[in-house]
Amino acid sequence: MLIYYLAAKTEVNNLAVYEQKSKESTRDYTYKLLKEKILKLDLRPGRKISEKEMSEVLTVSRTPIREAFLRLSQEELLEIFPQRGTFVSLIDLDHVEEARFLRENIERAIVRQACEVLDEEELFQLETNVTMQEMCLKKENYATLLELDEEFHRILFAGCNKLRIWNTIQQMNNHFIRLRVLRIGSNLNWNVVVSQHRNIQDLILQKDADGAEAAMAEHLQLVAIEKGELEKAYPDYFK
Repeated sequence: MLIYYLAAKTEVNNLAVYEQKSKESTRDYTYKLLKEKILKLDLRPGRKISEKEMSEVLTVSRTPIREAFLRLSQEELLEIFPQRGTFVSLIDLDHVEEARFLRENIERAIVRQACEVLDEEELFQLETNVTMQEMCLKKENYATLLELDEEFHRILFAGCNKLRIWNTIQQMNNHFIRLRVLRIGSNLNWNVVVSQHRNIQDLILQKDADGAEAAMAEHLQLVAIEKGELEKAYPDYFK
């Protein structure tokens, strides 16, 4: 992607501007890739990492690595200790609960509005999403299922013209996301999640706002039940 970006910019005459754009692209690429590795648990909670190691892994210089470390520490995904080093932050269940509480209260309102405003195309997107979830469940493709889970909720926000709120929620969602990724490696029942999504989709189609709100609240409280089991299974991953 970066090579393509540089090639596409060959017509730029001002070298200083060109170099600045290239530098920004490398910095953003490094940050996004490191964040993805942390959120997907490729870099497990509690793991010590260094600028040198990540520079070699990502084949970039240490400067964008250093900048990415700073941004990720501000997002509470990294902890930087002078004289000790940099560590991937442990999953904080207080942060998980805060994100869950926020999502539950906002998404209860969102799903009520969705019953009123979603058009045929958006309803089709929702139904297609749930159908794909059911296919992934049969194939035991849980990584894709997790992505479809997130997309299910994003479709609701987009259909209600509330994507800015969705993006704001995502900024608080880091510990919540890691808990849900950790779920993939557990024996917890994905059938419940998918059936809840199907139920919510059906209730929206029926324009049953009260039923959809109650179903969404139940759905987003599921993580409160699961987090205790996950903490027992992976004690070293939690704060």
